[in-house]
Amino acid sequence: MCPLLSHPQTERIEEVKAIWWTLSVVMKERSFGLCIAFLGPTILDLRCQTQSTLQEITWVFFAQQLFLMLGSALGGLFKKTLRCSLSALFVSSLVISVVFAIIPLCHHVLMLAVAMAISGTAMGVIDTIANLQLVKLYQKDSAIFLQVLHFFIGLGALVSPLVADPFLSEGSCVLGGNMTANSSTDLHHLRSYLAGKGTTPLHNVSHHYHLHTEGIITTNVSYAFWIMALINLPVPVAVYVLMYRERLFPCSNHSPRLLDKEKNSQKNQQDHNIQGHGGLFGCCNYADVKDRPASYFLLYILGGAVLFITDGIIGSYTGFIYTYAVSPPLSLPHKTAGCLTSVFWASVTAGRLASIYLSYRYTQQRLISVSLAGMMAVQCLLLILYSSPVFLFMGTCVLGLFISSVFPCMVALTEDMVNYKGCATTVLVTSAGTGEMVLQLLTGQLIHSKGSYSFMLVGMISSCIGFTVFLGLIYIQHLHKSSQAATSKEMAMTEKPSM
Repeated sequence: MCPLLSHPQTERIEEVKAIWWTLSVVMKERSFGLCIAFLGPTILDLRCQTQSTLQEITWVFFAQQLFLMLGSALGGLFKKTLRCSLSALFVSSLVISVVFAIIPLCHHVLMLAVAMAISGTAMGVIDTIANLQLVKLYQKDSAIFLQVLHFFIGLGALVSPLVADPFLSEGSCVLGGNMTANSSTDLHHLRSYLAGKGTTPLHNVSHHYHLHTEGIITTNVSYAFWIMALINLPVPVAVYVLMYRERLFPCSNHSPRLLDKEKNSQKNQQDHNIQGHGGLFGCCNYADVKDRPASYFLLYILGGAVLFITDGIIGSYTGFIYTYAVSPPLSLPHKTAGCLTSVFWASVTAGRLASIYLSYRYTQQRLISVSLAGMMAVQCLLLILYSSPVFLFMGTCVLGLFISSVFPCMVALTEDMVNYKGCATTVLVTSAGTGEMVLQLLTGQLIHSKGSYSFMLVGMISSCIGFTVFLGLIYIQHLHKSSQAATSKEMAMTEKPSM
């Protein structure tokens, strides 16, 4: 019998872990996973609601993606204590519900842009805190829990379009002129074309699709946003109940149960592990890193670069696979090409489900190596067999399986390399969001200027760069371990005469 298992404090810490695990999964599925794929299909109806042009409405979605990146960096501010983290999660999840409720009331494109920016910031905060707290609580075992967490993100991304679909307009939602016989088909094609391109400004699309900005608005998309607000509402309620139960409100005069400190050193150490290592980039202050080798900082930079590239590939692939499929030489039917994004997200979700078991059996380093090598191979075959519709579907499915586990494994691996200081998760999540935005913009510009074939070329080059950067990360990790070993040996030799 192990006496530690019966210790009340150990049981309390396990309760904290269980609470954080449940909250993280629910928040990432509802507040993040549902939201991230919900806005794309509604873009045309929101254009009608605000009576704006396609160019203006896509800049609104760009604002949301930009502030999601900024929110990811902001989330690191709230990692110091459990109280700060829970307060940030409560406010962020409540903000998402409120924003979704007021979006139908935004009848001007500027008001909608502000609402999207606020929701993006809240989503970014939730993304960082959920990943950060799980890594700090579970540490060596965090990869398994992160895989489950990101599986639910994919699941939420698959479910959310089903909520919006019944309320999307079949024809023009601004009646300002005569309707053509093929208007419904054209709008279906345009919606599929725009669904994944929220961060990419359009070029001359309005010349091909004559969409009215003045007239009678007939959209029912408001009901979809109100349903999403209600679906998300139990999340802030659950956080509020937890904070009330554990007396974690800032104005509370009672000592918080989860953070009640004892005087013994074991309790203080456990509190330190639960609460974190200071404020934003607190582990990177001068006093802590003045004696760090250069390899310590390179681990952050290279780890962030890998996720910058891989999440950028996910963003550009979901954003432009439809455009690539309907363009020559493939020229697939619109409905067939529209299935590719769903196939990709389904394979990503399935891959993360399989990675839960694989993370238990294999190291993160091995899983990432196989994933990045597989991505390169698939992208190379997609580039060679660019005229095969069958292989496009097969390649999309396999690519989703390979790329699915990179993010959670990289977060767990990099945090392990820097001894769970907490900064790595903030840096990695922010880098991933930045890469998703930047690479999608770059791909859109190249497709517009060079043609659809550049889409696969960008993916292939990005995969090769990502694999090369990861090999550099492994090499720097080896140098960092050697440096730490040499430093420890030198300190031991220095302290030996004084004993």
